[in-house]
Amino acid sequence: MSVLVLTGDNYTTWAMKVEANLDATGLWEAVVPAKDAAAAVVAKKDKLARAYLLGALSEDLLMQVSMKKMAAEVWASLKTRFVGADRVRAARLATLHGEFERLRMADGESLDAFVGKIGGMAVWYAGLGTTLGDAEMVKKLLDLVPDQLYAAVAGIEQFCDVTTMTFEEALSRLKAFDERS
Repeated sequence: MSVLVLTGDNYTTWAMKVEANLDATGLWEAVVPAKDAAAAVVAKKDKLARAYLLGALSEDLLMQVSMKKMAAEVWASLKTRFVGADRVRAARLATLHGEFERLRMADGESLDAFVGKIGGMAVWYAGLGTTLGDAEMVKKLLDLVPDQLYAAVAGIEQFCDVTTMTFEEALSRLKAFDERS
């Protein structure tokens, strides 16, 4: 497993990858212990999880959390710093929502590139502890496709319930139409 280093501007992707790596190695319970986890098992895994976390930090961040003796303390400290208190989180969500509303498909931009932007926004929402729902992403996608896909959008809106459609389904329908035309 490769270790992504937390630099300060990549917290969301860093946290997702580190959580997945720790979970895959059975060390995540040292960061967020299960209710029925034996204290001795968690204590043993804690050292490994803390070492992994410290190894995934840039030098300046390492110095700031090096005094934390448990993996859970390191994780909580980083999360507090980068996600922040509820007010900061709410402000970041409001900013992100505004960015999502202003998101537009650039002239000549490919469907895949635009979908990548929408997916990136969904990741940022997830990093702030909320979700960007399929209905919102489908609406954004269908509202902003290039002119050559308007016929596909009309068909999708006429024959499908776009309020319950998954983002992947909407994308696959648009891509299928694009390939045929």
